Amino acid sequence: MFTQTTEYALRAIVHLAQHSSSPRTRTQIAAGTQTPPDYLAKVMRSMVRAGLVKAGRGLHGGFTLARDPASITLFDVVSVVDPIQRIHVCPLGLETHRNTLCPVHRKLDQALATIEHTFRTTAIADLLSDSSGVQPLCATPACAQLLEVRV
Repeated sequence: MFTQTTEYALRAIVHLAQHSSSPRTRTQIAAGTQTPPDYLAKVMRSMVRAGLVKAGRGLHGGFTLARDPASITLFDVVSVVDPIQRIHVCPLGLETHRNTLCPVHRKLDQALATIEHTFRTTAIADLLSDSSGVQPLCATPACAQLLEVRV
């Protein structure tokens, strides 16, 4: 349902939130998120332009979040790379559906509304403090050790 670009953007934002103590290079983010570096560069440019991420050059450069993870929502990230397309008019252009969506498109739009609401009300920080015991993007021992140190 979601594009690969959306997936990569969400991985990158979560990775930056997990490693907020210092800038992360594109190579570090790509390795930590299992994302192709060249494609990640395009995604990161979009997020920098949108003001979600800051980019620094030079020896101590890299990417950092531009805002606190508690103030960045899933909706913020998705809207930058692949906005949710709600259904306001009949996609088929049927004259008889001009003022009212048919039951199929009305249900689809209701599902999209639910997704949009969930994304608007879920901050990146919420994902990092999830009570499931499973950390996002964390399958390696090094990552687990890093998170134990931070807790």
